[in-house]
Amino acid sequence: MGNHRGTGLPIWNGGALTRRGLIKSAGWAVAAAAIPPIAVYRTGFGTVMAAESVSPVMAKLSSYMSEARDQALPEDVVEKAKHHILDTFAAMVSGSELPPGRAAIQFARSYGGEKIAMVVGSNVLCGPIEAALANGLLAHSDETDDSHAPSESHPGSSAVPAALAAGEKFGIDGTHFLRAVTLGYDIGPRVNMTLGGQEYRVETHRATHSIAGNFGAAAAAGCAASLNAQQMRWLLDYASQESSGIAAWQRDTDHIEKGFVFAGGPARNGVTAALLVQSGWTGVNDVFSGADNFFLANQHPGDTSEMVEKLGERYEITRTNIKKWTVGSPIQAPLDALEILLKRHPFNADQVQNVNVRVATDEASIVDNREVPDICLQHMVAVMLIDKTASFKAAHDKPRMKDPEVLRQRAKILLIKDSELQRRMPRREAIVEVTLSDGTKLSEHVEAVRGTAENPMPQDEVVAKCRDLMTPVLGAAAATSLIEKILGLENTKNIRELRPLLQRS
Repeated sequence: MGNHRGTGLPIWNGGALTRRGLIKSAGWAVAAAAIPPIAVYRTGFGTVMAAESVSPVMAKLSSYMSEARDQALPEDVVEKAKHHILDTFAAMVSGSELPPGRAAIQFARSYGGEKIAMVVGSNVLCGPIEAALANGLLAHSDETDDSHAPSESHPGSSAVPAALAAGEKFGIDGTHFLRAVTLGYDIGPRVNMTLGGQEYRVETHRATHSIAGNFGAAAAAGCAASLNAQQMRWLLDYASQESSGIAAWQRDTDHIEKGFVFAGGPARNGVTAALLVQSGWTGVNDVFSGADNFFLANQHPGDTSEMVEKLGERYEITRTNIKKWTVGSPIQAPLDALEILLKRHPFNADQVQNVNVRVATDEASIVDNREVPDICLQHMVAVMLIDKTASFKAAHDKPRMKDPEVLRQRAKILLIKDSELQRRMPRREAIVEVTLSDGTKLSEHVEAVRGTAENPMPQDEVVAKCRDLMTPVLGAAAATSLIEKILGLENTKNIRELRPLLQRS
């Protein structure tokens, strides 16, 4: 008994797959009672035998993924997808002028490769794998991109670059691109939610952002590559092998490693997996069940049905948050609260005696007196007191962290780790209490952050945010043209039409 053509499948007497070979492992004992016929597939390397045992979860998941390119999406989902694609492109464009973005462009420029896919915010064309890596890093060069609270992930910064790079490789149209991106949002976050979300991250020290991004990018790229159901199963296998990332990224003060962990690495991995399978590579038929499967390896031996729960009914892109403020997610609610208080009872920074900001315990740890302005809560609240807003420029002005006036206001701010708000996670709530010098006390409890599914930003607000981010880099005319192109994506015959709008000389 041996292995069939290096696939890991047991063979007996010239290649017949036996039940005994499958049930030698205790993990296969239950599945062995009803083994369906062997499926035969033809690849670029000849005919191969695919393993016959596929769990109901994998069967439903891979079929859904393979059919996504041809399935019409509800109108509200299409509109939401356009908003998130536009928002992610705006993050890429603005990120091209930040240190992580410049590092990404320099890498792509120096690495070279076949000129197939663009690097946003530059004149670089390179291979799709390198383009996905660079564009992912651009998308998460700072805290501008979207986030999915239930899964502790940033799906857009990996799914959109992956779909774009693979889409350019295969010359897909705008509708296909929309569906590929939407599929990425559906698959990546579901992996994290099945693993346990925030609790899994805390217990394992893994980077959930990387895990969700990895699978989301693979799904998006696989859809762009028009993989069939069997190929989607192999795609998920390779994505599982590429899944990585540890929470040590929280010690990165330059945001470069963070950008790689959240987006650049996952986008690269997803496109790599899709191109490998599309070229003819085969793999394990169901990496989500059986011996040594992905979930067992990640300390989750239980029910995996959450992977397909309401698939095709509940679109995770509709539960993904677009940030109003270009700062870390835990700072969104406090800035919302301050804006509400300033509108209700206008006051100047010098009138403030102190500010108490209550956020969830875990959230406070992420943003407590950080070295980087856009993830430092005390700094951004001080800026908000002075400027009455929190602009992209202010959120990335590191020298201003030493400004005496900012430091004077910052000294008034107390960050409080609130255990009750912790129990309400993954809702990112905040309570801001302002005491004025005349004794007036103001308080605001934000339960639904602006831009979340519970308090969404309408299209005009999303467009305004993206215009502000892109105009300084692309110019007003190009930014307007890009916005119009994305809002009418179904009219795009080839995704390469976006190149002159997203690149610059």
